[in-house]
Amino acid sequence: MKDLIRAHAGLLFAGVATFVMMGAGQSLYGPALPAFSRIFAVSEAQAGVLVSAHWVGCFVGVALMYVRGGGITPRHALAAMALGAAGVAALAGWWATVAGAVVFGLGYGLSTAVFNPRVLRAFGTRGPSMLSLLNATFGVGAIAAPLIFVALGSDPRWSFGLTAALAAVIWLFAGAAGREGAAPTGEARAFRPHWGIMAFGAVAIGLEACLIGLGPTALIRAGITEARAAELLSAFFVVFLVARVVLIFVAHRIAPFLLFTGAVAVTALCALGAVFLSPALFFVAIGAPAGLFFPGFYVTASGKMGDDIRVPPTIIASGLVGGIGAPLMLAPLMANMGERGFFWILAGVTLALTAAALMSLRHMRV
Repeated sequence: MKDLIRAHAGLLFAGVATFVMMGAGQSLYGPALPAFSRIFAVSEAQAGVLVSAHWVGCFVGVALMYVRGGGITPRHALAAMALGAAGVAALAGWWATVAGAVVFGLGYGLSTAVFNPRVLRAFGTRGPSMLSLLNATFGVGAIAAPLIFVALGSDPRWSFGLTAALAAVIWLFAGAAGREGAAPTGEARAFRPHWGIMAFGAVAIGLEACLIGLGPTALIRAGITEARAAELLSAFFVVFLVARVVLIFVAHRIAPFLLFTGAVAVTALCALGAVFLSPALFFVAIGAPAGLFFPGFYVTASGKMGDDIRVPPTIIASGLVGGIGAPLMLAPLMANMGERGFFWILAGVTLALTAAALMSLRHMRV
């Protein structure tokens, strides 16, 4: 394992640094939505468009990977993220800020589709564990960013400006990563879309997007202050990170779809806890199962769909369908369902998803 890490040090460094920055950038939307609402004089539901704009950009980035994946490197992804975060930080107007979120999301989507398959391929049988490590580092940035946002006076200019600067610094050192794990070795299996696992991924990633982007607003509606909601989002990502770190050591021992099913079931229980007991406590607790959605989904889908270069962007695109649509659907519903409406919706969706996953366990073996 040490030899593998040394052999792919450039790829691992660039991937880890990029995912830290991705976590920081994405987690800023939630606590910043009230600030954007005030700055641009839009409703909270309208401000939620920024979350979906980010995911629209992700979808475009993944589509580019599908068409031109062989020619896109980590530096292309980092350049897009730096430009997009700078565009959000400029606050040059509502639609200019939405456009910045789209460009940032473009780089985010490119990074996800560039690094995940390269790391999974480069580390062979240890690929699922190293994929968990890579995605765990997302939580490091996601923990720090809401706290930094509050420390900077809840000002999106400074927080998104720092994200843009971090992306630019990583870009300077990411050249070597462009040459590692870019294509499958040996004979690649045929491209065969698996609509079942992609449907599960769409729902799960949509829920993750809502937890991150709309969770703080849901907590504020439940009577929690803006500053406290940002701190709880940071705590959510601490638990999220711990779950993914633990997964590094056990991912290669657990069937990936079983992991996915268990994560969804625990989310349902935590959502019910948020409804009937404590929104703050159980929102933080949901970080653990939410951290397992993507690894369980991605590894299952990779095993089902083959090694073709079009597979990773197709898998990620299916998740992005949920990431784009779920916040747009949920933000208006929250406004009409009382102070804990978000958690009622979360509980209902995850209970239904758990039932569907349990019935699909045998068919999702890889």
